[in-house]
Amino acid sequence: MNETLSLVLALGTGVLLGAMFFGGLWWTVQKGVSSKRPALWFFGSLLLRTSIALTGFYFIARGHWERLLVCLLGFVIARFIVTRLTRAAEKPTYLAQEASHAP
Repeated sequence: MNETLSLVLALGTGVLLGAMFFGGLWWTVQKGVSSKRPALWFFGSLLLRTSIALTGFYFIARGHWERLLVCLLGFVIARFIVTRLTRAAEKPTYLAQEASHAP
């Protein structure tokens, strides 16, 4: 396989792993706060998300540090994307409440 193609695939996989990890974290916080057993939600989610991410990193790297580094870069990029999307999802209700008090 072409080295550039393998790096692009590693970047895409890193973005997917990061989206699953940080999206799962956001989902866990939403469900865990209203749960009767929040510790079970948070601990179970931590184990599942971490094992998926580490397994993905292991299979993408295949002994090449370049692929691992690019995959990690995609993981960090996904963190910024998920953070922006989850803030945007919460913003309209907050702005709607403030707008009702404007003159």
